[in-house]
Amino acid sequence: MYTINTPEGTRDRLFAECRERRQVQRELTALFQRRGYAEVSTPEVEFYDLFLQSGNPMPQESMLKIIDRSGKIMVMRPDCTTPIARVAATKLKTLPLPQRLFYDQTVFRSGQEHKGGSSEIAQCGVELIGAAGWRADLEMVALAVDALGACGVQDYHVELGHVGFFRDLASRVDMPAAVIEQMRLLIEGKNFAALNDLLEPYAGQGACKALRRLSRLFGGAEVLDEAEELAGGSAVLVYLRQLYNALCKAGYGDHIRFDLGMVHQIDYYTGVVFRGYVEGAGDAVLSGGRYDNLVEAFGRAAPATGFAVDVDAVAGCLPEATAARLETLIHYGTDDLGRALAAVDAAAPGTVELSPQGEVEETMALAKEKGAKAVLVLENGTERRVEL
Repeated sequence: MYTINTPEGTRDRLFAECRERRQVQRELTALFQRRGYAEVSTPEVEFYDLFLQSGNPMPQESMLKIIDRSGKIMVMRPDCTTPIARVAATKLKTLPLPQRLFYDQTVFRSGQEHKGGSSEIAQCGVELIGAAGWRADLEMVALAVDALGACGVQDYHVELGHVGFFRDLASRVDMPAAVIEQMRLLIEGKNFAALNDLLEPYAGQGACKALRRLSRLFGGAEVLDEAEELAGGSAVLVYLRQLYNALCKAGYGDHIRFDLGMVHQIDYYTGVVFRGYVEGAGDAVLSGGRYDNLVEAFGRAAPATGFAVDVDAVAGCLPEATAARLETLIHYGTDDLGRALAAVDAAAPGTVELSPQGEVEETMALAKEKGAKAVLVLENGTERRVEL
């Protein structure tokens, strides 16, 4: 017998998974709106050239491509930030900055074959466009923490880094650009052994010790102390400490940590970067940072920062909730539909249903099959309840 499966990287979601996904989306979008962010929506299909023009670091093999009728290459939206940057630079160019935008969309990515990753990822996120400096970064990190808290997960934190710290250290070592990129990948992947081997020829240079330790510089605020000792002082570290102190005074300290080895997509991000983690998820469920050059690629110079939340990853970490159980099936006469619908609407969701059966006995049998506790019979203006 032939079985029709879903394409690789996609899956069906049933019942509880759908409820949990909607809960996360509902809580996130409500929070974003309370903070003054307005919703935008972009097409699921974009021109491939859009991402080439933006300098987006996403490898082309991770994009799902389509050829349109004119022969142009299109892609299923692999990222929400780049299309929103296009919108901010074109459709919204006459509006004053800063602009606070949020989205609730799906992105599509072609994962490695047989690696088990998802090709369609539900994301809720925000973009703060046209705001630079410390207050904008502070607002964004605080919103990231609040976003995870609003979802209802039990244990969560946000890790902060800054791409400027790696750039500063790398500039102090006489190393070819290709080797610097290789080093960045090793630090990002926390590949300690390979990093040590790569840095061995540069051991006599001043910043080598700090670069060797960079992938291990994660944890609490003590990480900043160690980094300052290794780097011999850094304006970036002063900035991160200022950010941390302000977050602590606002009550966010318990949810803030650091990872100075967070050097992902170094040409895309320009400042503070951060990731969010929740108990029960094997990887980050939130990712973001400052990207001051992206909007300018579409003709409007504007600094920007933002983040995206992986909705399904967060939903999978929610405490297990008891599903609604069918309590009552309603059997109704042809003139009693209005009363029957009113009874369904007045009950807790999922606890009362209409019966499609024409005879009371058939409704009784269906109620027993579905595990209902009672049948409510509404006929000819009368009402009676039969317990099962």
